[in-house]
Amino acid sequence: MRLNKHKRLSYGGLLIDILTVNCGSSSLKFALYNMNSAQSVSVSGSFEKIGLSIGSFHVKGASGNTLDKIDLRVLDHESAIEELFEWLETNHGSMEKLDAVGHRFVHGGVRFTKPTIVTAEVLQNLKELVPLAPDHLPQEIIVIETVCKRYPKLKQIVCFDTAFHTSLPSVARTFPLPRHLIEQRIIKYGFHGLSYEFIMEELKATIGSRVIIAHLGSGCSMAAVRDGRSLDTTMGFTPTGGLMMSTRSGDLDPGVILYLLQEKKLSPETVSELLNKKSGLLGVSDITSDMQELLAKQKDDNAGEAIELFCYQAKKFLGALTVVLGGLDTLVFTGGIGENAPVIRELICRGMEFMNVKLDVGLNLENSSVISSKKSPVTVRVIKTNEELMIARHVYKLISKIKKE
Repeated sequence: MRLNKHKRLSYGGLLIDILTVNCGSSSLKFALYNMNSAQSVSVSGSFEKIGLSIGSFHVKGASGNTLDKIDLRVLDHESAIEELFEWLETNHGSMEKLDAVGHRFVHGGVRFTKPTIVTAEVLQNLKELVPLAPDHLPQEIIVIETVCKRYPKLKQIVCFDTAFHTSLPSVARTFPLPRHLIEQRIIKYGFHGLSYEFIMEELKATIGSRVIIAHLGSGCSMAAVRDGRSLDTTMGFTPTGGLMMSTRSGDLDPGVILYLLQEKKLSPETVSELLNKKSGLLGVSDITSDMQELLAKQKDDNAGEAIELFCYQAKKFLGALTVVLGGLDTLVFTGGIGENAPVIRELICRGMEFMNVKLDVGLNLENSSVISSKKSPVTVRVIKTNEELMIARHVYKLISKIKKE
């Protein structure tokens, strides 16, 4: 069965077919876009629990209907992308009609500040960035290499989560470390940039000059944006810093890490595992990393403490970023928690009336697009993020330019 068959248009119609790939540490999300003025998606889906004994593969059609959903054990990301290509070849026709594959790449370092076409040289430079995000970049590189092997003529474009934050002023970017380390670019990079870009594009018609975006999901961060430019953000040198997250610790006293290494005799690998995969909501609750499950069990002391700590930290960062901006016009909640947990939004905003943040209880419970009261000077919004569409937009602009040359 061929899905959403369409006639190829000349460039003037600017129809460009793009496959987007968004790798997590144990997941792979994808979407197939027919990009023109409509920016329509024909197929989307995900592989979950990659590398575990029980995984899943889910594919949806253009209207959100399920096309395929199976329990599927996938050993690694290379196997996942191969499975995806087999499914697309069988159910969606030849991959040869694709114009490009767009990838979310978590870390661009100082070299990569805009979407970039993959070449052998670029791929080598990307591999040199692995120490900056070892839980994400190896999988992303494997997927790029797998596409290269299977479809060597297919263009691939990498889009960087750090690129949005290249506007950070020096004072926000610099850690108080010895000068020679700063010069080696041990600095704040910031992440979730593709999500922030998407939100800012959605806000164009209603944007105030001072915006804080709270991307609260499995990974969590906030960004202070003034006139469309990132001024500060909570994540730093790696995606481990900043807010408490589902399994990541967020900011810690550096002495904690030294203590674990020197006194507890833990290996660097064990400390990394502890901070990235065993901390956060999971670590504090000792129950689960899933916020909805914790909310269902919040009468449990540990679950309640994990929720309280999460909201306390978010409130504290919200206040700090408001100071950076010199005030606040718009607050946006996005990400899985930000979009779907009214209780968490209410707890974060509670007591923030002195900052002119006032929620409408009913609108918040309904997950309305605007959840602030009519009398609130600060507009509080809930916007569903779409990193895949942001990738597709970046790829579209780049491929359109090439096609027209």
